[in-house]
Amino acid sequence: MGALGRLALGRPTREFAPRAKPRPLRVRYALPLLAPDALSSVAYAPDEILLTLAAAGLVGMSLSPWVGLAIAAVMAVVIASYRQTIREYPEGGGDYTVAKQNLGLAAGGLVGGAAMVDSLLTVAVSVSCGAQYFASIIPPLESHPKTVAVGLVAVIMLASLRGLKVLDNLVILAVYAFIAALAVTALVGGIEVAAGRLGPSPAEGLEVVPGRDFEHGLTVLAGAFLALRAFSSGAVALAGVQTISTGVQRFCDPKPRNAARSLAVLGTACAALLLGTLWLGSQVGAVIVADPARQLRYPSGAPVPADFHQDPLWAQIAQAVFAGARPLSVIVIGLVGLLLILAASSAFRWVPALMSMLAEDEFLPKQFYRRSDRRVAAHGIVTLGVGSSALIMVMGASVTRLIQLYIVGVFASFTISQLGMTRHWNAKLPLAKTAAERRRMLVSRAVNALGLALTAVALVIVVITKFTHGAWISLGLVGGAFWIMRLIRRHYRRVAAQLALPKGDRRDLGLPSRVHVIVLVSAMNRATARALAYARATRPSTLEALSVAVDMARVWELRRAWDRADVPVTLRILDSPRRDITRPLVDHIMALRRRSPRDMVVLYIPEKVVRHWWERWLHNRSAARLTSRLRHLRGVVVATVPWQLGPSEEPK
Repeated sequence: MGALGRLALGRPTREFAPRAKPRPLRVRYALPLLAPDALSSVAYAPDEILLTLAAAGLVGMSLSPWVGLAIAAVMAVVIASYRQTIREYPEGGGDYTVAKQNLGLAAGGLVGGAAMVDSLLTVAVSVSCGAQYFASIIPPLESHPKTVAVGLVAVIMLASLRGLKVLDNLVILAVYAFIAALAVTALVGGIEVAAGRLGPSPAEGLEVVPGRDFEHGLTVLAGAFLALRAFSSGAVALAGVQTISTGVQRFCDPKPRNAARSLAVLGTACAALLLGTLWLGSQVGAVIVADPARQLRYPSGAPVPADFHQDPLWAQIAQAVFAGARPLSVIVIGLVGLLLILAASSAFRWVPALMSMLAEDEFLPKQFYRRSDRRVAAHGIVTLGVGSSALIMVMGASVTRLIQLYIVGVFASFTISQLGMTRHWNAKLPLAKTAAERRRMLVSRAVNALGLALTAVALVIVVITKFTHGAWISLGLVGGAFWIMRLIRRHYRRVAAQLALPKGDRRDLGLPSRVHVIVLVSAMNRATARALAYARATRPSTLEALSVAVDMARVWELRRAWDRADVPVTLRILDSPRRDITRPLVDHIMALRRRSPRDMVVLYIPEKVVRHWWERWLHNRSAARLTSRLRHLRGVVVATVPWQLGPSEEPK
């Protein structure tokens, strides 16, 4: 690793060991480290519910509590289902492990593809939403949402590449501060509501103009479809609840029990946060619409200006609750934005682990399995950073547009995982030894079966209601990722089959009839002398030194130097009318192979090992071209003999 790599990545640490188990932590530390993804999802899910319902005006927005209750009910079932997963798979691994072990590698690959796409969208959505919250307290940022979001991704990516341990402490402090700030806001807001003096949000009093489909009121059929669309948008609140099942090893003993309890606590907090946010938003008159200039107007009927600034939901709530104390509202808004950014950073931490599992099963290039090499881990981190930045630019840092892509992969993973757990219990039930154990398994299977039914229904709703709004893109991305991973695995399987030694067949272990050794010579120097010495030490059948005549003056100079050095090897000069080095050498070697197909030809090439990265472009270029041509020929071995250039070899 050069100086530039050390500057970006830092020095290697033990934390990148391939299967090093993370240091177990107490619940009060492990839970907040795994919570940002789930908490951040609940932070922007209420906005999406209100935004969808706003298509029907204020009447539609009145459905938000019922939509929130439906999402909370599904969340309770999903959390209960993942508690079974934690108890049965205490080693962690999450949805990928469950799918692979119970449904086969193909299902595991599909979940892995969905997880890879979700990681991109997690970063893009969280950072874009975080940029919106920061723009609420720093108005000039509002004009450059894409620039701010991409800049934040770059900062997170660099911190992840460096492996800064301070990030863990920052995450723990931010999660507790976020929960405390929102709890205080909800408590103060509840007291203000009870006292009848809760201040209005900046959008309170504005009228929401119904969309063209709802100009004449909300019919039963239209209302049901709108509620389903709002449910599919708000169901993003469930994203991240599976994180604890993946990171069971982060908890101290007893790991499964501590992880299951932590998941229950996290689920309760997320459900309370979702319902509390919707309730407080309705109390302060918060409004979230897709296009303020078209969907909002003043009571007089005048439309709002085109540059009307619409704050995110928690920003509107904080400004209303702490109307007389702006610093407090700024703190709350800033903590929400910080948590969203840290949720994106958590994706950068677990993506190398996910890629390691996929590489172990040959769904990704095998070098990704070596997490001990920080440069290998950096490939995944950089890919995630570049991919999420591209999504942000394409989608204009719009949280709403990104979420249309996000939710499909989340529920696809949920559904496949719950199907895997149901099959897991079906396989274990015949092995139950006692009636009590069988009853416990039946209850667990019923929980996972219910989770399967609800997540499958939710997935169908999401696909139907969001298909034309971008869900088809997510389906294509997941399908494309799965297809590429299948191709990679098929390639590895095909290579393994070709390299396998047939039973009883010892032909590949036999020695070649003869070995012809060729040493490539461009000048008589110390590097050439070392290559000749190595070649002679192998005691080949024949040995010759070859040079290509591209400049006759240099050829005569080489011959004189060769004679003065009294080299005990014959020097042969190949003619090259076109002044090309590669073609004559390849023709010469192919002629040897045609004369004796069972013989081996070994070409030794002196190689100068340079000290600086930029010097690589000045040396060994012809040898690289020659090697690339010869590596495809059977019975030909190309060996480089290095000569390390150091200070003593530099001209004075």
